[in-house]
Amino acid sequence: MENETPLRNESAQAYMYLLATMALFGSAFASSKLVVGDMPHQVAAVLRFGGGAVILVLLLVIVGRKARGVALSRSQIMRASAVGLVGVFAYNLFFFWGLSLAPSIDGSIIVPVLSPVITTGILLAMGREAASAARIGGLALGVAGAVVFFLGAGGAGVDAGGSRLTGDLVYLLGALSWAVYSIASKKVLVGMDPLRATTFGTLAGSFALLLFAVPSFPEVEWSAVSSTTWLNVLYLAVGPTAMAYLFYYRGLRVVSPSTATVIMFSVPVFGVTCAVVFLGESFGGLQLAGAVVMLAGALLAVTQGRFRPQGPPQSGKGPGSEAVQEADPATPAPLTGAGGREALNRG
Repeated sequence: MENETPLRNESAQAYMYLLATMALFGSAFASSKLVVGDMPHQVAAVLRFGGGAVILVLLLVIVGRKARGVALSRSQIMRASAVGLVGVFAYNLFFFWGLSLAPSIDGSIIVPVLSPVITTGILLAMGREAASAARIGGLALGVAGAVVFFLGAGGAGVDAGGSRLTGDLVYLLGALSWAVYSIASKKVLVGMDPLRATTFGTLAGSFALLLFAVPSFPEVEWSAVSSTTWLNVLYLAVGPTAMAYLFYYRGLRVVSPSTATVIMFSVPVFGVTCAVVFLGESFGGLQLAGAVVMLAGALLAVTQGRFRPQGPPQSGKGPGSEAVQEADPATPAPLTGAGGREALNRG
């Protein structure tokens, strides 16, 4: 009985850490939209993740002392870098491109909700996940909700200098990239500590983003970039990247990955709230209906209707084995696990 109160407090703190992580992930959509409004999306992406890479290197120096005692082989570094090209470069290329065409509110729904649906579908097609009526039904609901959502976007006309529907389809490509990244990272990065794996992957992805953005740098009128934009660039690098990373793993020390998966479906709530409050964005009734159906389908596909909160992972099954990988695809999330069960960093 004496140990119950400390354990209960530790569990409550873990949930608070995870909820704070989801809030940071969700806010990244609206914050990134503000940055894209002041510069080409290619430049915005490299500034955001270049800053994130620098902070991850600093984190590795500060908190990665234990990990530094184990040397990584050249092949491990190459694997982490290759996976980072998918999860950081490819995903964020589509993410920031989508932001330049469509409202951030659409991305905050499409990316974190459809990524686990796509991941589960790919794993089922590959025979790496067992099919069940609940899982198939969840996938069908997710697809149906997406169709309704995109139909609503098509009726919304032109937004932010481009077709809203085109932007939403680009977001969908981002969700697909994140799903591929999630599946690849689990198998490729076995035996690597999360912080170093993420750091190498983010460095590789950021360098590729830089090469892609070089032709667009002359288009930027740096003197005209507002202080608000620079503050958002700083926030994106520090908040949804560094702080969220630390909060996420603090939470996973106590809360199981399956529990964290469902908590991650709160990302759209924070994303939509930030988009409405700070950007004045909105979507119509048809998109709202599609979003609800997508969310229901994703939850059913991931949990198979059998979710219940669990404690921390058992020995040998820590964050490095079954960690959630779909948190905020707008953030260079930990390269440590994938699959339908972990559903989503996704800002």
